Amino acid sequence: MKAPAGFREWLLALGVSLGTALLVIAPFFWLGNASGHDFGFHAASWLDAAGQWREGIFFPRWTEWANHGFGEPRFIFYPPLSWMLGAALSFVVPWNAVPEVFIVIVQTLAGLCSFMLARRFLARSAALFGAACYAANPYALLVVYMRSDFAEQLACALMPLVVLAALQLCGLAENRHGSLSRALAFFAVVFAAVWLSNAPAAVVTSYSVAFIFAWAALVEKSLQPLWRAAGGLALGFALTSFYLLPAAYEQHWVNISQVLSSGLQPADNFLYTQGNDPEHNAFNWIASSVAVLLLVMTGIAGIAALQKTTQGQESDDRKKLWRMLLVLCAAAAILMVRQSAFLWLYLPKLRFVQFPWRWMAIVAVPYAYFSAAAMTRRRVRWIWCALVLVAVCGTATLLVKNTWWDSDDIPSLQDGIANDQGFEGTDEYDPAGDDHTNLPEKSVRVQVLPADESGGKIPQAEIRIERWTAEERVVRVNSNEPLRVALRLLDYPAWRVEVNRKPVAPEHAENNGEMIVAVAPGIERITVRFVRTPDRTLGSAISLLGVLTLLALLNAGGVRLLSASP
Repeated sequence: MKAPAGFREWLLALGVSLGTALLVIAPFFWLGNASGHDFGFHAASWLDAAGQWREGIFFPRWTEWANHGFGEPRFIFYPPLSWMLGAALSFVVPWNAVPEVFIVIVQTLAGLCSFMLARRFLARSAALFGAACYAANPYALLVVYMRSDFAEQLACALMPLVVLAALQLCGLAENRHGSLSRALAFFAVVFAAVWLSNAPAAVVTSYSVAFIFAWAALVEKSLQPLWRAAGGLALGFALTSFYLLPAAYEQHWVNISQVLSSGLQPADNFLYTQGNDPEHNAFNWIASSVAVLLLVMTGIAGIAALQKTTQGQESDDRKKLWRMLLVLCAAAAILMVRQSAFLWLYLPKLRFVQFPWRWMAIVAVPYAYFSAAAMTRRRVRWIWCALVLVAVCGTATLLVKNTWWDSDDIPSLQDGIANDQGFEGTDEYDPAGDDHTNLPEKSVRVQVLPADESGGKIPQAEIRIERWTAEERVVRVNSNEPLRVALRLLDYPAWRVEVNRKPVAPEHAENNGEMIVAVAPGIERITVRFVRTPDRTLGSAISLLGVLTLLALLNAGGVRLLSASP
């Protein structure tokens, strides 16, 4: 094993990773922001979260401006790390610079994580090259330029760290944390961080680490890696329960099945699959070509790494790692092709990955490591460096030419919020019973309706909005007749509605889920609050227990290290 990286080495790794990340966003400086498939979704989430922070809501759950101001429970279902990071950056840099800064931070982190993995087995110079390869790997370029999936980008940045943590916990790599308890804690934290970044990438990660632990049990001919895996995974899931448990439980409160609507199913996105949508076909061809390129480059680098691995006193450790990474890469490749369709049908939650080429997220890890290992061979060093440079530059050129560049997306979203109009919602987070396509794009916050659903004259009433925030709406109604009040708000089980402090059950609009409240003559005060549901309370309690367990493990590891010191 190599000696631990020192402070100077980490500065070099930071410089290489940061420099590579800046090169990745170089086209942004003259073309504007890359407006990929998911750009509007993430930018809208950042704007909404930042606005709620200004209202004093630290951890938003309801997306106030989605569905043109009617809202949706997006923040309950979408992992929080990416939209919280994007919102936080808006307090430091101008809004139009947030995407670029986000990408630079995350790809710098990606390089550092890859350096940490490679440095455990390879020399400094090779590990630095691996960091650059991972920070600008072909799949990262696809995500940055054409997909703008900032959450998946963040999850992918952590992949090498997850692999390293799994290797340490199962015994395939030396445990540098000094104790099993600390290794378990390290794995749980990075595993939880992936789940709190992006759910599809987390499913890929979960299957990948399960494979690593199973491989270790097979190689070591012991069940010990599996027991360690059970502990690490359990603690990791416990840490994420404040998000994951409500997201899982409240799925039946929304139209979550829309996440697998036409064009978003695995069957529509295997490598080089063609359908009836020309735009989908064009993108799938590009994604498939990037996947094939990444697999071929990984295979070539793997062959070069094997020839070097067979030499020297560290051959046993490197051989184990080489075999595990190669088989992991092969498994990922199999899951990208149509012949694996039955696995996507029957393996738990795998279909929610949606796009089989997303397995490039894990292939990029052996690609970077094998590339670093290949650089230790003097005869092929410069040839391999030139080949990587040609592959990356060629991929970047193709993607830059085929994506949409637009710096007006964020200003348009800001104008929509400033004009009290908001932005479009998402199909899968639309509350059950609602069809958000029937919601008006421009609507008043409070509307008076006749008391009788069948129609009639609209009563005269004085409406006063006392409070209107993302999680609380207070409206005072003064009328001499009974009436109904339509609020610009979609009904959802977490909303508690009171009239004069007495709970009431709201009605719904005929063709959507707009909340309607019946009130009696006189002065009536309608209060609507987004309350904590039992599943959120239980999830938070489990996460708190997980944090306490984590602290206990770290403390036990620290005590063990002190007692072992001379």
